[in-house]
Amino acid sequence: MRIPPRIATLGGIAALVSTLLIGGQATATPTPTPTPTTAAAAAVGDICHSDLPSQAHDTLDLIESGGPFPYPQDGTVFQNREGVLPSHSTGYYHEYTVKTPGSSNRGARRIVTGDSVQEDYYTADHYASFDLVDYGC
Repeated sequence: MRIPPRIATLGGIAALVSTLLIGGQATATPTPTPTPTTAAAAAVGDICHSDLPSQAHDTLDLIESGGPFPYPQDGTVFQNREGVLPSHSTGYYHEYTVKTPGSSNRGARRIVTGDSVQEDYYTADHYASFDLVDYGC
């Protein structure tokens, strides 16, 4: 989760309140806008719902209907050990398999859902990167 730059630090607010209470001239020092510098921040992009592979649409439909799911791991808590997705408490994310044609196992593709409405992430590279599914395009 990104914190808006104006709320990122309370130092500027504390200085302003102190100045107003004590008196004197208030001067504003702009707080630099944070930029994503970690690989994790760069690894989350977005993808249009219509651009997902058909198997991802099948998985999203199963999630919406509550299953049944083809793999016992589907619906389990996703730990976000890689730290690529925004940090939340354990249990916030759940993972589901997106079938890979020709694969003899689960493959690398997944949908990871967050607790927020339509917070669905797609990964084609087994958690190395994620794209937030954009339902508006």
